[in-house]
Amino acid sequence: MNLNEQISQYKPYNDQEALDQKEILRYLTTFDNLLTRENKGAHFTSSAWVVNKARTKVLMAYHNIYQSWSWLGGHADGDADLLHVALKETQEETGLKNIHSISDNIYSIEILNVPTHSKKDKPIAEHLHLNITYLIEADENEETSIKPDENSGVEWMSLDSAIKACNEPTMKVIYQKLNEKLKEYTKTNS
Repeated sequence: MNLNEQISQYKPYNDQEALDQKEILRYLTTFDNLLTRENKGAHFTSSAWVVNKARTKVLMAYHNIYQSWSWLGGHADGDADLLHVALKETQEETGLKNIHSISDNIYSIEILNVPTHSKKDKPIAEHLHLNITYLIEADENEETSIKPDENSGVEWMSLDSAIKACNEPTMKVIYQKLNEKLKEYTKTNS
């Protein structure tokens, strides 16, 4: 199933996701370069909500650019398999080797506004991330490591602590949504 089909078949969790789904599908019919940063206005990213087996903790990284605790993930950079991107980015950003997706299905979608910033001393203009999130499981006892060019800390946190540790108001709302979905998912799959 291609990315357009996956997004079309996704069942939005709330009004935000329904609006973002519609807008992402519009972008897909308008632009042919959304999988690369060639599209300076908007491009695909993939995130991982990494949870422990008990579903009581989430793995967060202290993001150097945003100076905030954050989920894991990154740019598609030409890869249409966004689950693969989420898994790869999780391994690169945390050093974890033993991770797996809880489901191959999309866990969450959101359009994220990225403010102007610098990366590797180069200015990056404000743009949108058309973000697809996957639910990933990892062993909280496996040793983690940082990726110094991207983060300066990797830590397991309780679901509520992850929200409190984040400095970005918009992301707090998204993390709250992800936690609510996790609690519902855990109830229906236990």
